[in-house]
Amino acid sequence: MSHLVNDVDSAVQDSVDGLVRASGGKLARLDGYPDIKVVVRTDWTRDRVAVVSGGGAGHEPAHAGFVGQGMLTAAVCGEIFASPSVDAVLAAILAVTGEPGCLVIVKNYTGDRLNFGLAVERARALGRSVEMVVVGDDVALPGAPQPRGLAGTLFVHKSAGALAESGASLEQVHAVAARVASGVKTLGVSLTGVAIPGRPYTERVETGTAELGLGIHGEPGAQTVQLGDAATLVSSIADSVGAGVGDGPVALLLNNLGGVASLELGIVLRDLLGTALGSRAELLTGPAPLMTSLSAQGFSVSALPIDEELSGLLRAPVAPHLAWPGALPVGGLTVADLPSIETPSFTPSSDPAVRDLLTAVSQAVIDAEETLNTLDSYVGDGDTGSTFATAAHRVLAVLDDLPLAERPALFSALSGILATSMGGSSGVLGSVFFAAAGSASAEGVSVARALRAGIDAMQTYGGAAEGDRTMLDALIPAVAVLLEGGSPADAAQAAEAAAVRTASMTSARAGRSAYVPAEHLADVQDPGAAAVSVMFAAAARS
Repeated sequence: MSHLVNDVDSAVQDSVDGLVRASGGKLARLDGYPDIKVVVRTDWTRDRVAVVSGGGAGHEPAHAGFVGQGMLTAAVCGEIFASPSVDAVLAAILAVTGEPGCLVIVKNYTGDRLNFGLAVERARALGRSVEMVVVGDDVALPGAPQPRGLAGTLFVHKSAGALAESGASLEQVHAVAARVASGVKTLGVSLTGVAIPGRPYTERVETGTAELGLGIHGEPGAQTVQLGDAATLVSSIADSVGAGVGDGPVALLLNNLGGVASLELGIVLRDLLGTALGSRAELLTGPAPLMTSLSAQGFSVSALPIDEELSGLLRAPVAPHLAWPGALPVGGLTVADLPSIETPSFTPSSDPAVRDLLTAVSQAVIDAEETLNTLDSYVGDGDTGSTFATAAHRVLAVLDDLPLAERPALFSALSGILATSMGGSSGVLGSVFFAAAGSASAEGVSVARALRAGIDAMQTYGGAAEGDRTMLDALIPAVAVLLEGGSPADAAQAAEAAAVRTASMTSARAGRSAYVPAEHLADVQDPGAAAVSVMFAAAARS
């Protein structure tokens, strides 16, 4: 699997530099590359409790993306999926810790606990007031002595960061962080493994299955489940998470592990909010990539029991708003009224000549259905004849209801018929043609000029022109003859000759034929142009 990196050995440094340069001067990194990769706030004055977290890279935007007012004061970055060194953690603590002290938030992995823990002890030995909270929110293995730290850690970041920003003491910030860490529960699922830059990738998740309860470093899931519909999978996750968070109100966090499309996450969210756990949600963060696992195609659900205090901390504004989407109230499905669309009403009127004309043209199109479909089978999807015939049948069915004696109204009525009964782009173009012709006709212009107005509208909205191998190649010459005073028979001859010429056009610049190789276009009339020829011939006979 390919990756967008320059050098695997410097990938984390390169990424951190990109983040810092994109911060508008709000972030800086400590001058310690390559061993020390620490991102800090540039506006920090050490007058409040500092909040420090971090871990291996590959989980972006966690952790460096959450450095800023109201969340983290500093983030310590390790190599991909590797804990940062003790010296790196200690450097971060010393860089941001003042008299009020520092809270260090650690995910429950052995390397992180050891390296962060030793750094905390060394900082204390240097006279700094430092407390540490370990987050183990994973519920994949009930009763596990060391549950892993997952995306629920971000609720700890947010709560502790907001309280620290308010000027609370280290004791108060530590107490809230510990409460959130002990209360939040998370379960993740993925349809793929994790592809790490510079390492060979082996897909262990079989098609049609999912790994439930995986870790964020590509660790195998607690179990492999058959992948059915999204609702069943989401319901199972919600039940497992919900079992650990009591029965009161909760805040939910829907985290994208990096590779799930927004469309799919929208479905997951809808199904999640429809579960018993979702019905208790008062706040929602996401869906968003918050603590990713590179580009794994999976997601995790975190739930935190909340009260008024925690709700306020989660909703407090933060500077890293691009990475942290906020915790928003969960409401019902709001449905706005559909605006009424007035459909023009017409008074039926009689005109035997117009009736005969529409009958002849419609019947000719119906009779040509198979021929037109055959032409379209060479250059398209083989349904041009059926598309035109469907509209023709509809016109014949409503002849008695049409305003045959009122030309503007008749054109408008035909526009509506094509819009509703004639599928594909041909139906829309035909509807545009007659709508514009009706508007022009209402201004008193001749039939030929009204038809020319329809052509202009087709070209404006459809983007095609004469010579592009479309129905316009027959329609434009035929109407041009009428504008010059020619007879319907002359117009029919012009349409037929133009339709025949399309068989010599070996390239198309519009419609489905634009994607067809030249050898398939040669000696085949454009089906749209052929349909126009059929209609003008029938009109001339009528």
